[in-house]
Amino acid sequence: MSAVATAIEQFMSYLSGERQYSPETVKAYQEDLTEFTTFLEETGGAKPWDKIDQLDVEVYLSHLYDQHYARTTIARKLSSLRSFYNFLMSNGQVADDPFAYIQLKRHQNHLPRFFYEREMTALFTAAGANPNAQLATRDSAVLEVLYATGIRVSECVNLTMGDIDFDNRLMLIHGKGNKERYVPFGHYASDALEAYFDAARTPLMTQYHHQHDFVFVNAHGEQLTSAGVTYLLNQMIKRSTLTGEIHPHMLRHTFATHLLNHGADLRSVQELLGHSSLSTTQIYTHVTREHLQRDYRQFFPRATADHQSPSTK
Repeated sequence: MSAVATAIEQFMSYLSGERQYSPETVKAYQEDLTEFTTFLEETGGAKPWDKIDQLDVEVYLSHLYDQHYARTTIARKLSSLRSFYNFLMSNGQVADDPFAYIQLKRHQNHLPRFFYEREMTALFTAAGANPNAQLATRDSAVLEVLYATGIRVSECVNLTMGDIDFDNRLMLIHGKGNKERYVPFGHYASDALEAYFDAARTPLMTQYHHQHDFVFVNAHGEQLTSAGVTYLLNQMIKRSTLTGEIHPHMLRHTFATHLLNHGADLRSVQELLGHSSLSTTQIYTHVTREHLQRDYRQFFPRATADHQSPSTK
């Protein structure tokens, strides 16, 4: 049993034994914890309890808002996780509580965190700056694919060679609930993948005697994991001029936001992201609306109160 699963089991025993909670209540706590850990695994944030930070929690909270849960439901889920971390801290299993400064918003139009286009340019520069030339091509290809397609990190690491159609520039993505969708990709991602295959994937798999169909590999030619993607993205941030933090899911948010900012149809974005409901995709309209309002205030001469009309000058 993993350390993560062991800690949850200990917490369940504590709730039923010492706190005398009913089986239904204990089950609800367990479901909330399982949902949190599953989300982290699928988005590349799976890590020991003492390594989970505030950014992981903020991304998860954004995910809950995306699912349009009632505010009371989100509050209950956060309460379960807070109680769990109080238990871990009281038993000396963690030193810091990543939920300490998390506040539930009064309104549910919580905006996903994303990168601006100039920040993506800095990330691409940092991806190619990996001191290991082979892995630099791998890092660039991973970043290109995540940004060009908006796929989840779990979908990225499970992508196989047979899923990529270079002639038509389409990827067959195996999503949640065994749902499949086709996602297009551009020449930047295509060129990055081909360069990576020649410089890194084939040589590494040959060197370490591996045979598998997974597209992305680690330094030993094995399948790259979601945690591996998180690590290489964090290394990019350290090599870049950016000062913030990164989570793989932010690239998915960035993909959707940039599409809408450049005029894409909301229904098309829904299909590309693999959302079962359009309401889930609509969270991004808040981002683009904020973007438009900010630009309007900044660039339109009559947008601010201190503007003086020509007749008053």
